[in-house]
Amino acid sequence: MGCPATGEALVVDPNRDAEQYVRAAAADGLRITHVTETHIHADFVSGSRELAQRTGAVLHLSGEGGDDWAYRFPTADDTAHGVRAVLLRDGDHFLVGNVRLDVLATPGHTPEHLTLLVTDTASADRPMGAFTGDFIFVGDVGRPDLLERAAGMRGTMDESARTLFRSLRRFERQPDWLQLWPGHGAGSACGKAIGAVPSTTLGYEKLYNWGVAERDEEAFVRAVLTGQPDPPRYFARMKRMNRDGPRVLGGFPQPERRPGVELIAALERGAVVVDTRPVAAHAARHVPGTLNIPFGRAFVTWAGALLPDEPELYLIVGHGEPGTAAASGAAEGDAALADAVRSLAMIGVDRVAGYFGTDALGAWVAAGRALASTPQMTAEELAARLATDAVARGEIAVVDVRRPEEWAAGHLPGVPNIPLATLPDRLAELPTDRPVVLHCQGGSRSAIAASVLRAHGFGDVVNLTGGFRGWRDGGHAVEQGDPGDPREPVEPVEPAVSPGPSGTAA
Repeated sequence: MGCPATGEALVVDPNRDAEQYVRAAAADGLRITHVTETHIHADFVSGSRELAQRTGAVLHLSGEGGDDWAYRFPTADDTAHGVRAVLLRDGDHFLVGNVRLDVLATPGHTPEHLTLLVTDTASADRPMGAFTGDFIFVGDVGRPDLLERAAGMRGTMDESARTLFRSLRRFERQPDWLQLWPGHGAGSACGKAIGAVPSTTLGYEKLYNWGVAERDEEAFVRAVLTGQPDPPRYFARMKRMNRDGPRVLGGFPQPERRPGVELIAALERGAVVVDTRPVAAHAARHVPGTLNIPFGRAFVTWAGALLPDEPELYLIVGHGEPGTAAASGAAEGDAALADAVRSLAMIGVDRVAGYFGTDALGAWVAAGRALASTPQMTAEELAARLATDAVARGEIAVVDVRRPEEWAAGHLPGVPNIPLATLPDRLAELPTDRPVVLHCQGGSRSAIAASVLRAHGFGDVVNLTGGFRGWRDGGHAVEQGDPGDPREPVEPVEPAVSPGPSGTAA
């Protein structure tokens, strides 16, 4: 938001792509003078430090939440770049030109969470809207379980839920006309039922937002802790990184294209090589040991869930079989690479050592090595194997890699659930002496899971074509299960979508 009279602008909850905010402000004749955050984010790398160094803007950071969640920047490096920081506490205010921002502490989602009330003092003496961050969404409220389920602070879910309930009761005293600008929309893993529209009003949310409308504290606690999407593994890393101050990039790095023959040495020294081609292309032909994370809407989600911390990382960039028109033209490949690098940097993976084109597969073959493929099995074929008690006799293993709530709603009889996002941590639960048949809902996640197992040395991995949907639609037996008590700490599992808002600018 900005003040046209003075030309000053504020950016709220920016991500790491500083250039987009600078361009947006310039397009409106504004300069970014203030940068703030509603809380320490878990789902994307904050761009506040980056943007403050780029523009010289004053940082406004929460001073609530206690020592555990106190910001540990600005650092000496920030100060050397002229960055100044102001800590905000409940009841404080600051001005961006003629626009006044009043600070309300709204803990619950996180201990340090703030909501900012916006008043245009040039024409009004009461707020017109509020930046609610991860406090109130359209149709939902912020989840209070992340400190426990993502950051490892055991025993905090229940009390955080009660704190959130009290914050909502306090905030509902604001006028019904108040516009609310939340930090996330539909599909975010930071809520379970977030609406698709970008803004709302407090009056509307009082009528139709279950969390704002619920008056009974016990009922609220039960409801808010039930059915939350499982947090991605990288959320804990993001919390620490954003608290301590993310590395300033000064723009997204552009890795160098490496000759295909170097792929052999990279894999031999233990580097992680991510093949970003579609699952069908990877299943048909791939270099053994590569991890398949197709570039698309969920790329950053699965990269965050499956990649180890600080890997020596290379990408294979292309769209199909080597030597075909679909493999990738130069311009198309460059665009895909830039998007992949940007996406990875958004979750703190900002050191891609290099990339390969799909010609690397040819170089692998030219070196006298064989490409691999992922065997496929139909529902009918699996049903025939199960009818002979193949699992009980130790001939095959079958694993469901969907989310726990999907498994609970219906699954193959007797088949265990190991969600894809937990797979790297649960490899010891899988047998190595028989074929492992993997399935998800439609076949894509299980194809990625197959590449995870193959990259970790599992030799006989099979993907169920059509997944659970094909099994069910084929009329095969299905049973239901209990996902367990949502208040019990569980292993972080599969996220739903790519994380991160784009920030809010004028």
